[in-house]
Amino acid sequence: MGSDEFIQLVSRRAQVPEEQARELTRATMLTLAERVTGGEVRHLAGVLPAEIAPPLVPPEDGGQKIGVDEFVRRVSERAGVDETVARRSVAAVFMTLGEAVPGTEFQDVMSQLPNDVMSQLPNAFQNV
Repeated sequence: MGSDEFIQLVSRRAQVPEEQARELTRATMLTLAERVTGGEVRHLAGVLPAEIAPPLVPPEDGGQKIGVDEFVRRVSERAGVDETVARRSVAAVFMTLGEAVPGTEFQDVMSQLPNDVMSQLPNAFQNV
């Protein structure tokens, strides 16, 4: 899946314009890089389109134990949107990642997120 198709899917699923979907995807990837360990971040970055992967540079403080609400708050703040839009967009990005990432890589990343991700962002996992 190319970056344009990825952004178009996020845009449609999150019900936001493509430019906003691009910013929300970037914010989600930055926050994801903070949440999962560096090795998983590098693996994920290696299988994504070049335009989607740059925010996935593992930060020094990766693997932070933040919950879904804090994850959404950070995306909201970074993208400059309210938390309702951020929550819907995070779900859209995760759903699109589930389709774009081959093999078990997506599940490996998701296994590092809190268990409540699946209950609080259920639309992200309908097709995964």
